[in-house]
Amino acid sequence: MAETPRKTLGLPARKEGEERPLNPKRKPVRGTGAGLRRPTPVAEEPSAAEPARKVDWRNKSKKKRDERPTGRAAPQARKTANPGEAPRQPRPVPAKPVPASPVSTALAGVRVSKLMAERGMCSRREADCFIERGWVYVDGERVSELGTRVDPGAKISLDKEARAAQQRQMTVLLHKPVGYVSGQPEPGCEPAVVLIKPENQQRSPDTALFHASHLKGLAPAGRLDIDSTGLLVLTQDGRVARQLIGENSKVEKEYLVRVEGQLVDNGLALLNHGLALDGKPLKLARVEWLNDDQLRFILNEGRKRQIRRMCELVGLRVVGLKRVRIGRVRLGDLPLGKWRYLRDDEAF
Repeated sequence: MAETPRKTLGLPARKEGEERPLNPKRKPVRGTGAGLRRPTPVAEEPSAAEPARKVDWRNKSKKKRDERPTGRAAPQARKTANPGEAPRQPRPVPAKPVPASPVSTALAGVRVSKLMAERGMCSRREADCFIERGWVYVDGERVSELGTRVDPGAKISLDKEARAAQQRQMTVLLHKPVGYVSGQPEPGCEPAVVLIKPENQQRSPDTALFHASHLKGLAPAGRLDIDSTGLLVLTQDGRVARQLIGENSKVEKEYLVRVEGQLVDNGLALLNHGLALDGKPLKLARVEWLNDDQLRFILNEGRKRQIRRMCELVGLRVVGLKRVRIGRVRLGDLPLGKWRYLRDDEAF
């Protein structure tokens, strides 16, 4: 294609041998091949009067960053129309109040399950089960998360489903024979719960029939030694268990104890009050003679083998021990090895 004459474009004619000027709007061609390249600027040599200055571009950019403001500038006060009047300050925005909730999962407060157990509403295990099912209310607010903590004075209530579940829980009274352990089985021994079966039930016309579901979660509320006999309570109800064996339990337990040996001087007074086991003083007890070889013990606590160890401290040896009462519930005429349900009109 023939080159357009420069005269037609309004440009002066180019002389022969003159180089074509670069178009400033045209991008330079990159690469190693032939093409146009921008000329490399040649640094001017410093004069003798003015020494060369070395610029540290890294420090200079860092200085600029350091001088950059770090935060948002405070809002300037609005200019007033009257020059003599003080500038109006911006009005502070009040924070919205956050309503206090009785339910919190923070570390403050007491766990709901612990508080329910302390109040005798149920056991901690039952409380966790009720909370998971959403059957617990704290100050009218439903609680369904385990580990929730609340104020110690909070009002706790149960859903009707939880109350119905508690009414279905059974409590069993057993006349335990010698040779059965009350709790965990020992080598060569059987737990007393194996005696809870239909053929061993003492029934009356108004008592409930045995059902296999009554064995689920059935546990002894207190211990009775393997070589002791008498009234043993097994229950599914955590409220009953806490009432009988809780730390603050004040339920009396009555025992008939047959002994042999020679009682030391002032031994009867020591049995009533003044003895200690494992370095810890015993609570006040009531002990009296029934006949020449039998004592009646009424205790408000139940340490391991407590009566036998108390008798050893005063020169006596226990040859027979029978528990006949727990609170207001008596063993009565319940035959040895038999059991019955706690009646609705009975309470410990």
